[in-house]
Amino acid sequence: MNRIDSRIPQTGAEKILARASGKPHVRPGDIIAPEPELVIIHDGYVESAYNELSSLGYRRVARPDRVMFVTDHEVAYASPASALRARRIRQIAREWNVGRFFDAGRGGHGHLFPIETGLVRAGMFLSCYDMHATNFGAVGAVACAPGPEIVSVLATGSVWEQVPATVRLRLQGATGPALTARDVGFHVTRLFADGRLPAHDNRIIEFAGDYAAALPLSERVALCNSLTEIGVANVWFTPPARVGHGSVHAGDADAHVEADVAIDLPGLAPQVALPGGPHLGVDVDDVAGRHVDHAYIGSCGSGMYEDFAAAADLLRGRRIAGHVRMFIVPGTVETSLRLARDGLSEVFQEAGAMLLPPGCGPCAGGVMGPLADGETSISTAATNHAGRFGAKAAQAYLGSPLTVAASALAGRIADPRALLQEREQIR
Repeated sequence: MNRIDSRIPQTGAEKILARASGKPHVRPGDIIAPEPELVIIHDGYVESAYNELSSLGYRRVARPDRVMFVTDHEVAYASPASALRARRIRQIAREWNVGRFFDAGRGGHGHLFPIETGLVRAGMFLSCYDMHATNFGAVGAVACAPGPEIVSVLATGSVWEQVPATVRLRLQGATGPALTARDVGFHVTRLFADGRLPAHDNRIIEFAGDYAAALPLSERVALCNSLTEIGVANVWFTPPARVGHGSVHAGDADAHVEADVAIDLPGLAPQVALPGGPHLGVDVDDVAGRHVDHAYIGSCGSGMYEDFAAAADLLRGRRIAGHVRMFIVPGTVETSLRLARDGLSEVFQEAGAMLLPPGCGPCAGGVMGPLADGETSISTAATNHAGRFGAKAAQAYLGSPLTVAASALAGRIADPRALLQEREQIR
């Protein structure tokens, strides 16, 4: 592939798209056909992709060595039909000679363990069926989500894309002890949805500023994930210098961006997203006291070890409310093992929570741990539209791991700051 043209200023994401397209440079609006280094498909789409390609006469895929199948939606088969579907996926993986197949219990969530294991690295370009592949921007990779058109990638090795414009958000200022990147994500998403920030649809949102630069990986993932549902093309953080493909993937200082906006964070309260979507974030005090029946920590938004460690710190030595059922879903097999080794699995179970196998958990349409009509949930799920956890006549709120833990203890939506202060006084 051609070298990047250093004479033409580009953002970091544009450099990645240029390299993947074999071009010295790209600009917003260009039509390109980038070749992904990894094509990730989850268990909910493998069979339909196979059937579609078979109907078109395809008996194999273009680059099987670059294809990855991930079982994360239906991990513990809840019906004979799901067990049969899983068997069919195994057959397809063999027939297509898929390069990487992570079956149930082998990896975990497809938007998390590839980061954890280094399969996805800074500077990579990927094609993924699921829109929450924006997670990979946390390490400085770019992932497109063409949806059903991923069959074209399987068949030919690429699909056309239009280079998105970039909107840079400079997050600034110190925050309180209970404020997490998930809270910041809900807040930023609300600003976009309300029109208080520039247009975001089909744009790359690039995070910068002192707050963003100091975030650990788990918090970067949470922030990337929180914006996915409003229709952004990608979310991107500048990776550390000289990683991935032997080149610096930071954007050029004079690269053009469509908008460059500063957002001051001091004084921001913990956020809760109202039922209907992550873009409906409000201060936790606006909804505090609302009864909850169901709590869940996990998903591609908050499924890393640090998310659970923070929640366990609040739950340690306490019991969740008697009417609440709480589910803990580690994002990866490695995270599950760490929780067990460090005694955090015991903390959750002693508090009255249930541990589910690594994967999507209730967020995958309520396959596990669903809601009933009329019930209310608060969780760290990727989204909370009607029916996301099964019943359409249920209410689903979103919060950070700290807010979900505090709410499970109280049996109603609760501000975690009081519990954190209490914990600090004990120490």
